[in-house]
Amino acid sequence: MRIFRFSCSEEVEKIMREIGVDPYGAKIMLPKASTFLIRANAISNIAANILKQEMLSLGAEAAIARGALTGKIKKTDILLIGQLTQFAALANKLKIQPFGLQKLAEELDESIKNFTKNDFVLSLRKGFLNLSNKTLVMGIINLTPDSFSHDGLYREFSNNYPDLVLRKAGAMVADGADILDLGGQSSRPGAKNISVEEELRRTIPVVKLLAKKINAPISIDTTKPQVAKAALDAGAQIINDISGLRDKRMIKVAAQYQAAVVIMHMLGRPVNMQKIIAYESLIDDIAIYLKNAIGSAQAGGIKPDKIIIDPGVGFGKTLVQNLEIIKHLADFKALGKPILIGPSRKSFIAKVLKSNSQSRASGTLAACVMAAERGASIVRAHDVKEVSQSLKMVEAVRKC
Repeated sequence: MRIFRFSCSEEVEKIMREIGVDPYGAKIMLPKASTFLIRANAISNIAANILKQEMLSLGAEAAIARGALTGKIKKTDILLIGQLTQFAALANKLKIQPFGLQKLAEELDESIKNFTKNDFVLSLRKGFLNLSNKTLVMGIINLTPDSFSHDGLYREFSNNYPDLVLRKAGAMVADGADILDLGGQSSRPGAKNISVEEELRRTIPVVKLLAKKINAPISIDTTKPQVAKAALDAGAQIINDISGLRDKRMIKVAAQYQAAVVIMHMLGRPVNMQKIIAYESLIDDIAIYLKNAIGSAQAGGIKPDKIIIDPGVGFGKTLVQNLEIIKHLADFKALGKPILIGPSRKSFIAKVLKSNSQSRASGTLAACVMAAERGASIVRAHDVKEVSQSLKMVEAVRKC
Protein backbone atom coordinates (compact mmCIF):
# COMPACT_ATOMS: atom_id res chain seq x y z
CA MET A 1 0.00 0.00 0.00
CA ARG A 2 1.24 3.47 -0.91
CA ILE A 3 0.07 6.74 0.61
CA PHE A 4 1.21 9.92 -1.07
CA ARG A 5 0.38 13.59 -1.45
CA PHE A 6 -0.95 14.96 -4.73
CA SER A 7 1.94 16.73 -6.48
CA CYS A 8 0.82 17.12 -10.08
CA SER A 9 -1.86 15.80 -12.42
CA GLU A 10 0.79 14.13 -14.62
CA GLU A 11 1.82 11.87 -11.74
CA VAL A 12 -1.75 10.75 -11.03
CA GLU A 13 -2.35 10.21 -14.74
CA LYS A 14 0.78 8.05 -14.93
CA ILE A 15 -0.42 5.87 -12.05
CA MET A 16 -3.82 5.44 -13.72
CA ARG A 17 -2.09 4.30 -16.92
CA GLU A 18 -0.04 1.79 -14.90
CA ILE A 19 -3.23 0.43 -13.37
CA GLY A 20 -4.85 0.23 -16.81
CA VAL A 21 -7.67 2.71 -16.22
CA ASP A 22 -9.85 3.45 -19.24
CA PRO A 23 -8.61 6.77 -20.77
CA TYR A 24 -12.08 8.29 -20.70
CA GLY A 25 -12.54 7.28 -17.07
CA ALA A 26 -9.12 8.70 -16.21
CA LYS A 27 -10.12 12.02 -17.76
CA ILE A 28 -13.24 12.13 -15.58
CA MET A 29 -11.47 11.11 -12.36
CA LEU A 30 -8.34 13.23 -12.69
CA PRO A 31 -9.94 16.51 -11.47
CA LYS A 32 -11.12 14.62 -8.35
CA ALA A 33 -7.58 13.70 -7.32
CA SER A 34 -6.85 16.85 -5.38
CA THR A 35 -8.61 19.20 -3.00
CA PHE A 36 -8.40 22.94 -3.68
CA LEU A 37 -9.24 26.02 -1.66
CA ILE A 38 -10.95 29.11 -3.03
CA ARG A 39 -11.27 32.28 -0.97
CA ALA A 40 -13.85 34.90 -1.86
CA ASN A 41 -13.98 38.24 -0.05
CA ALA A 42 -16.80 40.44 1.24
CA ILE A 43 -19.74 38.15 0.42
CA SER A 44 -23.15 39.09 1.83
CA ASN A 45 -24.23 36.85 4.70
CA ILE A 46 -27.27 35.68 2.67
CA ALA A 47 -25.11 34.71 -0.33
CA ALA A 48 -22.53 33.09 1.98
CA ASN A 49 -25.16 30.86 3.60
CA ILE A 50 -26.46 29.82 0.18
CA LEU A 51 -22.89 29.03 -0.91
CA LYS A 52 -22.33 26.93 2.20
CA GLN A 53 -25.49 24.92 1.63
CA GLU A 54 -24.70 24.38 -2.06
CA MET A 55 -21.18 23.20 -1.23
CA LEU A 56 -22.48 20.79 1.39
CA SER A 57 -24.97 19.42 -1.12
CA LEU A 58 -22.06 18.65 -3.45
CA GLY A 59 -20.15 16.80 -0.74
CA ALA A 60 -17.71 19.69 -0.30
CA GLU A 61 -17.23 22.31 2.43
CA ALA A 62 -17.41 26.07 2.97
CA ALA A 63 -16.10 28.04 5.93
CA ILE A 64 -17.70 31.38 6.79
CA ALA A 65 -17.63 33.71 9.79
CA ARG A 66 -19.75 32.59 12.73
CA GLY A 67 -21.54 35.93 12.69
CA ALA A 68 -22.64 35.35 9.10
CA LEU A 69 -24.41 32.15 10.15
CA THR A 70 -26.38 33.97 12.85
CA GLY A 71 -26.97 37.12 10.81
CA LYS A 72 -25.01 39.35 13.21
CA ILE A 73 -22.70 40.51 10.43
CA LYS A 74 -23.76 41.54 6.94
CA LYS A 75 -20.62 40.50 5.02
CA THR A 76 -18.05 37.74 5.36
CA ASP A 77 -15.12 36.22 3.55
CA ILE A 78 -15.66 32.58 2.60
CA LEU A 79 -13.31 29.64 2.11
CA LEU A 80 -14.57 26.99 -0.32
CA ILE A 81 -12.99 23.55 0.09
CA GLY A 82 -13.44 20.96 -2.62
CA GLN A 83 -12.39 19.42 -5.90
CA LEU A 84 -12.34 21.16 -9.26
CA THR A 85 -15.34 19.12 -10.43
CA GLN A 86 -17.30 20.27 -7.38
CA PHE A 87 -16.39 23.90 -8.01
CA ALA A 88 -17.50 23.59 -11.63
CA ALA A 89 -20.80 22.06 -10.49
CA LEU A 90 -21.17 24.89 -7.95
CA ALA A 91 -20.70 27.51 -10.67
CA ASN A 92 -23.48 25.92 -12.74
CA LYS A 93 -25.86 25.94 -9.77
CA LEU A 94 -25.07 29.56 -8.92
CA LYS A 95 -25.92 30.81 -12.40
CA ILE A 96 -29.63 30.71 -11.53
CA GLN A 97 -29.26 32.15 -8.01
CA PRO A 98 -29.99 35.75 -6.89
CA PHE A 99 -28.01 37.96 -4.43
CA GLY A 100 -25.09 38.54 -6.78
CA LEU A 101 -24.26 34.84 -7.05
CA GLN A 102 -24.52 34.86 -10.86
CA LYS A 103 -21.53 37.21 -11.01
CA LEU A 104 -19.69 35.01 -8.52
CA ALA A 105 -20.37 32.02 -10.80
CA GLU A 106 -18.72 33.84 -13.71
CA GLU A 107 -15.68 34.69 -11.59
CA LEU A 108 -15.49 31.11 -10.37
CA ASP A 109 -15.57 29.72 -13.91
CA GLU A 110 -12.87 32.16 -15.02
CA SER A 111 -10.66 31.47 -11.99
CA ILE A 112 -10.82 27.68 -12.49
CA LYS A 113 -10.00 28.09 -16.18
CA ASN A 114 -7.06 30.38 -15.39
CA PHE A 115 -5.73 28.27 -12.53
CA THR A 116 -5.52 25.14 -14.68
CA LYS A 117 -3.95 26.93 -17.66
CA ASN A 118 -0.28 26.07 -18.26
CA ASP A 119 0.11 26.50 -22.03
CA PHE A 120 1.25 30.14 -22.16
CA VAL A 121 2.79 31.62 -25.31
CA LEU A 122 4.14 35.16 -25.00
CA SER A 123 3.65 37.13 -28.19
CA LEU A 124 6.57 39.39 -29.17
CA ARG A 125 6.98 41.83 -32.05
CA LYS A 126 9.39 39.34 -33.59
CA GLY A 127 8.20 35.83 -32.90
CA PHE A 128 7.10 34.44 -29.56
CA LEU A 129 8.32 32.75 -26.38
CA ASN A 130 6.90 29.35 -25.45
CA LEU A 131 6.30 29.36 -21.69
CA SER A 132 4.54 25.99 -21.62
CA ASN A 133 7.32 23.44 -21.46
CA LYS A 134 9.78 24.86 -18.94
CA THR A 135 10.56 27.80 -16.70
CA LEU A 136 12.59 30.37 -18.63
CA VAL A 137 15.49 32.43 -17.27
CA MET A 138 15.65 36.21 -17.58
CA GLY A 139 19.28 37.30 -17.20
CA ILE A 140 19.84 40.55 -15.29
CA ILE A 141 22.24 43.10 -16.77
CA ASN A 142 22.53 46.14 -14.51
CA LEU A 143 23.61 49.24 -16.42
CA THR A 144 24.11 51.18 -13.21
CA PRO A 145 27.11 52.21 -11.09
CA ASP A 146 25.25 51.48 -7.82
CA SER A 147 23.53 48.07 -8.10
CA PHE A 148 22.67 46.42 -4.77
CA SER A 149 24.28 43.22 -6.06
CA HIS A 150 27.53 45.03 -6.94
CA ASP A 151 27.38 43.93 -10.58
CA GLY A 152 26.51 47.28 -12.17
CA LEU A 153 28.40 47.68 -15.44
CA TYR A 154 27.93 51.37 -16.14
CA ARG A 155 31.03 53.53 -16.04
CA GLU A 156 30.42 57.01 -17.43
CA PHE A 157 33.88 57.54 -18.85
CA SER A 158 34.70 53.96 -19.82
CA ASN A 159 35.62 53.46 -23.49
CA ASN A 160 34.84 49.75 -23.45
CA TYR A 161 31.50 49.93 -21.58
CA PRO A 162 29.38 48.65 -24.53
CA ASP A 163 31.86 45.83 -25.22
CA LEU A 164 31.80 44.86 -21.55
CA VAL A 165 28.01 44.56 -21.70
CA LEU A 166 28.18 42.61 -24.96
CA ARG A 167 30.57 40.06 -23.44
CA LYS A 168 28.37 39.62 -20.38
CA ALA A 169 25.23 39.27 -22.52
CA GLY A 170 26.89 36.67 -24.75
CA ALA A 171 28.02 34.68 -21.73
CA MET A 172 24.53 34.77 -20.22
CA VAL A 173 22.89 33.48 -23.40
CA ALA A 174 25.51 30.72 -23.63
CA ASP A 175 24.74 29.83 -19.99
CA GLY A 176 21.02 29.50 -20.63
CA ALA A 177 19.40 32.95 -20.53
CA ASP A 178 16.22 33.05 -22.60
CA ILE A 179 15.67 36.81 -22.12
CA LEU A 180 18.05 39.65 -21.25
CA ASP A 181 16.76 42.37 -18.91
CA LEU A 182 18.64 45.68 -19.12
CA GLY A 183 18.11 48.44 -16.58
CA GLY A 184 19.80 51.81 -16.09
CA GLN A 185 17.95 52.91 -12.95
CA SER A 186 18.76 51.21 -9.65
CA SER A 187 15.69 49.86 -7.86
CA ARG A 188 17.44 48.95 -4.60
CA PRO A 189 15.64 50.11 -1.43
CA GLY A 190 16.24 53.83 -0.93
CA ALA A 191 17.44 54.41 -4.50
CA LYS A 192 16.81 57.92 -5.83
CA ASN A 193 15.43 58.52 -9.29
CA ILE A 194 17.81 59.58 -12.05
CA SER A 195 16.92 61.84 -14.97
CA VAL A 196 15.48 60.56 -18.24
CA GLU A 197 18.60 61.81 -20.04
CA GLU A 198 20.93 59.88 -17.74
CA GLU A 199 18.91 56.67 -18.04
CA LEU A 200 18.87 57.00 -21.83
CA ARG A 201 22.64 57.50 -21.84
CA ARG A 202 23.17 54.33 -19.83
CA THR A 203 20.79 52.05 -21.73
CA ILE A 204 20.10 52.92 -25.36
CA PRO A 205 23.61 52.44 -26.86
CA VAL A 206 23.83 48.91 -25.43
CA VAL A 207 20.24 48.02 -26.37
CA LYS A 208 21.13 48.91 -29.97
CA LEU A 209 24.31 46.85 -29.81
CA LEU A 210 22.74 43.78 -28.22
CA ALA A 211 19.72 43.84 -30.54
CA LYS A 212 22.13 43.42 -33.47
CA LYS A 213 24.56 40.96 -31.88
CA ILE A 214 22.56 38.77 -29.46
CA ASN A 215 19.92 36.20 -30.38
CA ALA A 216 17.66 36.65 -27.36
CA PRO A 217 14.72 38.99 -26.70
CA ILE A 218 15.73 42.17 -24.88
CA SER A 219 13.69 43.54 -21.99
CA ILE A 220 14.07 47.14 -20.81
CA ASP A 221 13.72 47.53 -17.05
CA THR A 222 12.30 51.04 -16.65
CA THR A 223 9.42 53.05 -15.24
CA LYS A 224 9.91 55.93 -17.69
CA PRO A 225 7.82 55.89 -20.90
CA GLN A 226 10.47 57.95 -22.73
CA VAL A 227 13.14 55.35 -21.98
CA ALA A 228 10.82 52.47 -22.91
CA LYS A 229 9.99 54.11 -26.25
CA ALA A 230 13.66 54.73 -27.09
CA ALA A 231 14.57 51.15 -26.11
CA LEU A 232 11.80 49.70 -28.28
CA ASP A 233 13.02 51.84 -31.18
CA ALA A 234 16.51 50.43 -30.53
CA GLY A 235 15.33 46.79 -30.64
CA ALA A 236 13.92 45.86 -27.23
CA GLN A 237 10.73 43.76 -27.22
CA ILE A 238 9.64 43.68 -23.57
CA ILE A 239 8.98 46.46 -21.05
CA ASN A 240 9.67 45.40 -17.46
CA ASP A 241 7.95 48.06 -15.35
CA ILE A 242 8.42 47.70 -11.59
CA SER A 243 5.79 50.40 -11.03
CA GLY A 244 3.10 48.21 -12.61
CA LEU A 245 2.22 50.54 -15.51
CA ARG A 246 1.01 53.26 -13.13
CA ASP A 247 2.05 55.86 -15.69
CA LYS A 248 -0.66 55.51 -18.34
CA ARG A 249 1.78 56.80 -20.95
CA MET A 250 3.65 53.50 -20.54
CA ILE A 251 0.51 51.60 -21.55
CA LYS A 252 0.21 53.79 -24.62
CA VAL A 253 3.85 53.15 -25.60
CA ALA A 254 3.51 49.38 -25.11
CA ALA A 255 0.30 49.23 -27.14
CA GLN A 256 1.73 51.38 -29.93
CA TYR A 257 4.84 49.19 -30.28
CA GLN A 258 3.01 45.90 -29.62
CA ALA A 259 5.53 45.24 -26.86
CA ALA A 260 5.17 42.56 -24.20
CA VAL A 261 5.01 43.92 -20.65
CA VAL A 262 5.90 42.75 -17.15
CA ILE A 263 3.50 44.25 -14.61
CA MET A 264 5.03 44.18 -11.12
CA HIS A 265 3.55 44.93 -7.72
CA MET A 266 5.36 47.48 -5.57
CA LEU A 267 4.32 49.68 -2.67
CA GLY A 268 5.29 53.30 -3.32
CA ARG A 269 8.66 53.82 -5.00
CA PRO A 270 12.13 52.33 -4.34
CA VAL A 271 13.07 55.38 -2.27
CA ASN A 272 10.28 54.68 0.27
CA MET A 273 8.93 51.18 -0.45
CA GLN A 274 10.45 49.60 2.68
CA LYS A 275 9.06 52.35 4.92
CA ILE A 276 5.35 52.03 4.10
CA ILE A 277 4.75 48.28 4.35
CA ALA A 278 1.09 47.66 5.20
CA TYR A 279 -1.28 44.96 3.92
CA GLU A 280 -4.70 43.73 4.98
CA SER A 281 -4.10 40.35 3.36
CA LEU A 282 -0.78 40.08 1.50
CA ILE A 283 -1.61 37.65 -1.32
CA ASP A 284 -5.13 39.04 -1.82
CA ASP A 285 -3.88 42.64 -1.87
CA ILE A 286 -1.19 41.85 -4.46
CA ALA A 287 -3.63 39.83 -6.59
CA ILE A 288 -6.19 42.66 -6.60
CA TYR A 289 -3.49 45.19 -7.55
CA LEU A 290 -2.30 42.99 -10.42
CA LYS A 291 -5.84 42.23 -11.60
CA ASN A 292 -6.64 45.94 -11.79
CA ALA A 293 -3.36 46.63 -13.60
CA ILE A 294 -4.11 43.87 -16.12
CA GLY A 295 -7.52 45.41 -16.72
CA SER A 296 -6.00 48.85 -17.32
CA ALA A 297 -3.37 47.42 -19.65
CA GLN A 298 -5.89 45.53 -21.78
CA ALA A 299 -8.30 48.47 -21.83
CA GLY A 300 -5.39 50.61 -23.08
CA GLY A 301 -4.72 48.34 -26.05
CA ILE A 302 -2.15 45.85 -24.75
CA LYS A 303 -3.14 42.41 -26.01
CA PRO A 304 -3.80 39.68 -23.39
CA ASP A 305 -1.04 37.40 -24.74
CA LYS A 306 1.57 40.12 -24.16
CA ILE A 307 1.16 40.45 -20.38
CA ILE A 308 3.32 38.90 -17.65
CA ILE A 309 2.74 39.47 -13.92
CA ASP A 310 5.31 39.74 -11.11
CA PRO A 311 4.27 39.81 -7.41
CA GLY A 312 7.33 41.92 -6.61
CA VAL A 313 9.47 39.99 -4.15
CA GLY A 314 11.62 42.50 -2.26
CA PHE A 315 9.58 45.55 -3.26
CA GLY A 316 7.72 46.78 -0.21
CA LYS A 317 7.67 43.44 1.62
CA THR A 318 9.12 42.11 4.86
CA LEU A 319 11.25 38.98 5.13
CA VAL A 320 8.26 36.82 6.07
CA GLN A 321 6.11 38.35 3.33
CA ASN A 322 8.73 37.56 0.66
CA LEU A 323 8.76 33.94 1.82
CA GLU A 324 4.95 33.89 1.84
CA ILE A 325 4.84 35.08 -1.79
CA ILE A 326 7.11 32.24 -2.90
CA LYS A 327 5.15 29.71 -0.85
CA HIS A 328 1.81 30.83 -2.33
CA LEU A 329 3.00 31.74 -5.82
CA ALA A 330 0.54 29.33 -7.43
CA ASP A 331 -2.32 31.43 -6.05
CA PHE A 332 -1.55 34.07 -8.70
CA LYS A 333 -2.28 31.57 -11.48
CA ALA A 334 -5.97 32.46 -11.04
CA LEU A 335 -5.18 35.75 -12.82
CA GLY A 336 -4.57 33.81 -16.04
CA LYS A 337 -1.17 35.28 -16.90
CA PRO A 338 2.36 33.85 -16.92
CA ILE A 339 4.18 34.62 -13.67
CA LEU A 340 7.66 36.11 -13.39
CA ILE A 341 9.51 36.23 -10.08
CA GLY A 342 12.86 37.79 -9.16
CA PRO A 343 14.26 36.59 -5.82
CA SER A 344 17.85 36.74 -7.10
CA ARG A 345 20.37 37.91 -4.48
CA LYS A 346 17.71 39.79 -2.52
CA SER A 347 18.44 40.79 1.07
CA PHE A 348 15.75 38.49 2.50
CA ILE A 349 17.89 35.54 1.36
CA ALA A 350 20.87 36.81 3.36
CA LYS A 351 18.61 37.26 6.40
CA VAL A 352 17.32 33.69 6.17
CA LEU A 353 20.81 32.25 5.71
CA LYS A 354 22.36 34.65 8.25
CA SER A 355 25.10 35.26 5.72
CA ASN A 356 26.95 38.40 4.67
CA SER A 357 27.95 36.87 1.33
CA GLN A 358 27.12 39.19 -1.56
CA SER A 359 26.37 36.36 -4.01
CA ARG A 360 23.57 34.71 -1.98
CA ALA A 361 23.67 32.09 -4.71
CA SER A 362 22.53 29.04 -2.75
CA GLY A 363 19.46 30.81 -1.41
CA THR A 364 18.68 32.19 -4.86
CA LEU A 365 18.78 28.71 -6.40
CA ALA A 366 16.45 27.30 -3.75
CA ALA A 367 13.99 30.18 -4.20
CA CYS A 368 14.01 29.81 -7.99
CA VAL A 369 13.44 26.04 -7.82
CA MET A 370 10.53 26.48 -5.39
CA ALA A 371 9.06 29.20 -7.59
CA ALA A 372 9.30 26.96 -10.67
CA GLU A 373 7.51 24.18 -8.80
CA ARG A 374 4.75 26.61 -7.90
CA GLY A 375 4.08 27.77 -11.44
CA ALA A 376 6.63 30.47 -12.29
CA SER A 377 7.00 30.80 -16.05
CA ILE A 378 10.09 33.03 -15.81
CA VAL A 379 12.68 33.58 -13.08
CA ARG A 380 14.84 36.71 -13.15
CA ALA A 381 18.42 35.95 -12.14
CA HIS A 382 21.97 37.28 -11.88
CA ASP A 383 23.57 33.82 -11.70
CA VAL A 384 22.20 32.54 -15.00
CA LYS A 385 24.29 29.40 -15.35
CA GLU A 386 23.55 28.09 -11.87
CA VAL A 387 19.84 28.93 -12.03
CA SER A 388 19.50 27.45 -15.53
CA GLN A 389 21.12 24.20 -14.41
CA SER A 390 18.86 24.03 -11.34
CA LEU A 391 15.78 24.46 -13.51
CA LYS A 392 16.98 21.74 -15.88
CA MET A 393 17.02 19.44 -12.86
CA VAL A 394 13.46 20.48 -12.00
CA GLU A 395 12.41 19.76 -15.59
CA ALA A 396 14.08 16.35 -15.56
CA VAL A 397 12.29 15.33 -12.36
CA ARG A 398 8.94 16.55 -13.76
CA LYS A 399 9.36 14.46 -16.91
CA CYS A 400 10.48 11.23 -15.27
